[in-house]
Amino acid sequence: MTKENVNKTEILKLIKPVSEKAAQESGLLEVETVFLKEASKWTVKIYIYNPRSSVTHEDCEKITQKLAPCLDEIIPVPYCLEVSSPGTERKLKSKKEYEIFKGERVKVKLKKTTEKDIKVFPAKIRDYKEDEGLILEMPDGTELKIKNEDISSVKLEPEYNFKSKNK
Repeated sequence: MTKENVNKTEILKLIKPVSEKAAQESGLLEVETVFLKEASKWTVKIYIYNPRSSVTHEDCEKITQKLAPCLDEIIPVPYCLEVSSPGTERKLKSKKEYEIFKGERVKVKLKKTTEKDIKVFPAKIRDYKEDEGLILEMPDGTELKIKNEDISSVKLEPEYNFKSKNK
């Protein structure tokens, strides 16, 4: 068996604009594109977001059909293609994701506690600015700015509204 000579970074640079275009043409947003080797198989993972509703199986199928022929020309090794929603409790990793999920509730984990002895807390994303960091709305309505270097993780935290049944 011969060793594959695959430059993941270069291939990802070629895949990303193609996945972004395919999503845009379908009225969707590409959240993240990943090219990696898992269990000795190359895999392309594309996470899409539908700004109007939940991501459907049809959305994923549409993107898969648009991408498969293009990716076959770009990727020089056998690969699997996975297209899916980013998930309801996704960790946000980029400015792009902060923009996509602006107004959404998140769970923020800091690298160290604040002067108010807070390390993990819920908030809503108001904005993101490179020089200021993440701008959040706290549950009490106040604004909090956190620099990138102080953030351990930011994870979507959906609000579930369960209706109780009175019998």
